[in-house]
Amino acid sequence: MTTADPSAPPRTGTPSTDVIVVGYGPVGQVTALLLAARGWQVTVVERWPTPYPMPRAVSFDGESARILAAAGVGDSMGELGEPSRDYVWRNAAGQTLFHVDVDASGHSGWPDSTSMYQPGLEAALAARGEELPNLRVLRGHRVVGLEDHGTRVEITVEGPQEAPPHDRQLSARWVVGCDGANSFVRQAIGATATDFGFFNDWLTCDVKLHEPREFVPNNLQICDPARPRTEVSAGPGHRRWEFMRLPDEPAEDFGSRANAWRLLGLFGIDRDRATLERHTVYTFQARYADEWRAGRVLLAGDAAHLMPPFAGQGMCSGFRDAANLAWKLDLVLGGRADERLLDTYTSERREHVRHALKMSMDLGRVICETDPAAARDRDTVMIAVRERGIGTGQPRSAVQALTTGLLHGREGDGHPVAPAGELVRQAVVARADATGLFDAVVGPGFALLTTAPPAELLDGERLALLERIGVRLVHLLPAGTPTAGVTAPAVVDVDAVYLPYLAESRAGSGGGAVALLVRPDFYVFGAARDRDALAPLVDDLLARLGSGALIG
Repeated sequence: MTTADPSAPPRTGTPSTDVIVVGYGPVGQVTALLLAARGWQVTVVERWPTPYPMPRAVSFDGESARILAAAGVGDSMGELGEPSRDYVWRNAAGQTLFHVDVDASGHSGWPDSTSMYQPGLEAALAARGEELPNLRVLRGHRVVGLEDHGTRVEITVEGPQEAPPHDRQLSARWVVGCDGANSFVRQAIGATATDFGFFNDWLTCDVKLHEPREFVPNNLQICDPARPRTEVSAGPGHRRWEFMRLPDEPAEDFGSRANAWRLLGLFGIDRDRATLERHTVYTFQARYADEWRAGRVLLAGDAAHLMPPFAGQGMCSGFRDAANLAWKLDLVLGGRADERLLDTYTSERREHVRHALKMSMDLGRVICETDPAAARDRDTVMIAVRERGIGTGQPRSAVQALTTGLLHGREGDGHPVAPAGELVRQAVVARADATGLFDAVVGPGFALLTTAPPAELLDGERLALLERIGVRLVHLLPAGTPTAGVTAPAVVDVDAVYLPYLAESRAGSGGGAVALLVRPDFYVFGAARDRDALAPLVDDLLARLGSGALIG
């Protein structure tokens, strides 16, 4: 990246936009949609003229579904995806090592895992983008230069010959690189990376069956040292099989079409029963960029991190990047927060990604074992654990609570006080005119959940400041309360989720909380045990956002 003289004028004819997003895969799409939905002018530069027609990722988790709904494609979820249903590990002998049933209505109000057809997801996101007049997408355009001028970023673009001259030089207040594993933006800012040196070659086969068939289990991992392999749903009407290349197996012919059909035969799949839509060898990696921000340039998705597939968190982590970054950029762009807020993007997301990476590698070491003796030992332990009923609940999550960043901390060391950093569950709430999931009824942005009318807990000045940063006030009424006459800011806690959550929150040294301040990305900023504690909680948020939030 070239750092130019900040006093230099923009190049003649260069159009201005608020944010340039480089890359229009799923993460770039969600980033652009979340920013454009907040009213900002967004220009996307995508090097490929048409979307890639085949799937890469095949699932996303419940939090990702919530983010996708916030991006405007919630109504399309049933067409492009299906609940993943279950996930089973078996050994070479067919014994079950691990089994989990996936909740169809999970923590975030959506299935804990959705199997999806990625081209369908990208098409739905693109269609949503076309509805937003302030979102402009330049396909077939490649970024070849980037200069940060301190108050704006200019990029140089190569595009089709018929592209107008003003699309060769673009200027924006901020640039977000969502341009994948080989990111030009990452290279341009000179970002270093932490690489865990964990990689393997896998042959991916995307298949469409000629006749519908029910798969039990729906998602299967065979931990066979002779050939670790996977069979999963890739969305309605689509299946994926994956096979690991063995350490002594030549790489030359491993990815051939003939070898793909040979390996598919391990699952009884042949040319008479199926069409092989795509087969490719990919080498998974485990690394992340050390810094995700340099001046006015930020990284997200595969440009910021690469993850083994075993925890299903690659694309999901990118969606979390988008959700974390969009609301912070919104506040900074609107002058309601200092740009130092964006430093918390790296610190928060890097810790999340580090945890997911470690879990993915741990799972991969179990799945990819090719030593027969070590595999027998693994099987013995896992079967014994299963037979004894140890750990029969939900498996350890690849996503942890936030532990650093924009969180309410205790006096002295500033360490977050629970429930700060926790991902808030989404459940059904109701008013006289609407019943549905919290996000659909209440709307996006910060939310202040209270057990009493907000005006009884906060003074008018603080309520006005909260309104300035887009905080939605939510007075929770008990389940069973008649909804007739219930209007904003009140909602009925239909599923009896939110009031018990506040009651169980320790909120420092006290028992229970009267208020919970939730960030736009659904993580708790902090809780207040009583009216006296709520004002300092609000003041802490406003102070952390910077002086812009306090100016009338």
